[in-house]
Formats: sequence, C-alpha cells, structure tokens
Amino acid sequence: MQARQEQPELKSGVTRMFATAIQGLAPIVSRELSELPGIAVKDSGFDGRSDLIIFDAARGSRDAVLGIGSAEDVFVEVGRTLRSEGDKPGWIAGRIWRPERVQRALSVWAEEIRPLSGSMTYRVIARVLQEHSFMRTELRRQFSDAIARDRPRWRFADPAQIEVWISEYVPGRFIAGLRLSDVRMRQHEGRAAEREGALRPTVAAAMVGLAGTPDGVLLDPCCGSGTILGEALSAGWEARGSDTDPEAVRIARQNVPGARIEEGDARKLEIADGSVAACVSNLPFGQQFTVEGDMGSWQRSVLGEMARVTRPDGKVVLLSPDIARPVVPAQLRSRDRFHIRLLGTRTTIWAYDRTG
Repeated sequence: MQARQEQPELKSGVTRMFATAIQGLAPIVSRELSELPGIAVKDSGFDGRSDLIIFDAARGSRDAVLGIGSAEDVFVEVGRTLRSEGDKPGWIAGRIWRPERVQRALSVWAEEIRPLSGSMTYRVIARVLQEHSFMRTELRRQFSDAIARDRPRWRFADPAQIEVWISEYVPGRFIAGLRLSDVRMRQHEGRAAEREGALRPTVAAAMVGLAGTPDGVLLDPCCGSGTILGEALSAGWEARGSDTDPEAVRIARQNVPGARIEEGDARKLEIADGSVAACVSNLPFGQQFTVEGDMGSWQRSVLGEMARVTRPDGKVVLLSPDIARPVVPAQLRSRDRFHIRLLGTRTTIWAYDRTG
C-alpha cells in the first residue's frame, strides 16, 4: 500500500519532475517554483550531495522551470519506490524502470532536448544515503542493466546523450529521472573571465532573488569576479559594484560590461545615503580572501556602510559563515537565514530588511 502511495495518479497534462540544488537552498528553490503558474511543489529531501525538490508541472510550465536560476539541474521523473518494499538494488531498479512510465518521461525529454533515435547513449548516476544493504555502485549497475534490457539498442557512454539519475532523497525513499538540463543551467552560460574562488552562479541567483523585486540599484561592494552583478542584471536590476582588488575589478568589468564597477573599499563607500535599493554581497572568508585587521571590526564597518547607503524598505543579503549580532547595525532587521554547504564549506546566507 505504501508503494502505491508513492506513485499517485496524475491529472491529464501534468508532468512529475524534480530539481536539485546546492545543499541548503531547497527552501529558496521551492519558493521560486511555487511562484510559477502551473507548478505544485510536493516534497523535498537531501541525497547526500544535493537538495532535491519534487514538484508537478502543468502543461506549458516546463520552460519556466528550466529558467529557475537557483536550481542546479531539472529532471523529468521516471519513477520512485521504497526500500521497505524490497531492499535490494535489482528490485529497486526494476520497480522504478517501468517501460510505460519511462516512455512518458522520454516523450518529455524529446520535447525539451531533441527527438529520440533508436540508438541512444546513456549513463546512470546513483546516490544513496546509506550503504549497509548494498553499495551505490551496485545500484548503478543494476539500474544500467534494467535500462539495457528495456532498450537493447541503447549503449552505455560517458558523456552520454541521456543521463538517468537515481537518488535516495529521504531515508528509504528513491526517485529517478531523466536530466533535462545541462551545464549551462548550473553555470548560467559561464563567465568571460574566471577568478579562483568565484561564487557559484546558482547561489548568486538565490541571493539576488532574496533582494526582492528589481527596483533600482543593486550594489555589491565586494564584487570579486562580478557573479552577483551578472545575476542582478539578468533579473532586471541596475547593477553597481566595487572591490579593493584592481584585478577583481578588471575581471568583473569583463564579465559584466553592463554594470558600473569601480575600485573601492567596502568600509568607506563613496555613495550617497539611501541611494541603493539593495546590497547583495559575498563577504570575504576562509583562507583565500582575507581582510585587514579583525574580521568583526571589518564586518561592523562594512554592514554600517551598507545600512547607510541602502534606502529604508530596502534589502541587504550577505554570504558569510558567521555574522555576530553585535556587528549588525540597528537599521538592519534579520529576515531570513539559510545554512548552505558550498565546495565542502559550511556558510550562511543572511537576509536583512533595512528599516526606517
């Protein structure tokens, strides 16, 4: 009975899908998906590497889903099942890879990617939360075998035309899907010039989204290679940035030619009071980027400047492992906090409202 509940009947014209995101961004991605017409978020979880958000998409909504900037990848679902109904990789693979459901998913893949041919290349990515019963590699092998039996003209390859992912997203619950997105979704078309330590575009997009509806200037006073500024421009903001490093300014100008970017100290912004609608920034942290003097004193000065230049009712969104309460000026009221894991490092997105 539980397994049947895992596969509820779909209304006509509705497609089961799921998206992956940087660990900790599921609430932001879920919120963005829920704001799209025709999308109903159903569940979420974590597969050991990425957050996973499950949703239903009405006909005509898939293109909008592929435009979600904070998601890493988007999939059309093939099927799902439970460990409790058969905790063996062969059973799990056979339970999920059902020809009728697979054909529906392939029809969506063909509409979004390109028409199918008789002979396609494929590969399988498998993720499990525990390997007490079987290894992830065994599940991948069994799932590959199930595909080979159903599609004898397909052949394994890496890279491949079709990627099939199977993930244990909640202990005991598996889901599988065909990937509709590619690297362009995660990298947002890439950057003209790279700089070591550059922020991941999906995280930058999530932060810009927390700044609200575009309405004037969005400032990044620690702009680095300009990733946040690029996402701000794409969202419809007027983007302005600065950095103390001349090389960073050069790279940012190359990456985001539509933004106004200057060399400058975030502790002493040459910007009028209340002249920007939002400040969004990845504050220096870790071994790669350091600040002069004590970090707490530096943050106090920078947040004070951000509060000064941001207009009342504006937003301040920051990425930093820690922002102690005493360094936050009285004009900034905490609104949201999202703990994420980025390149193996735990950090936090802090969202503040600029009060009057």
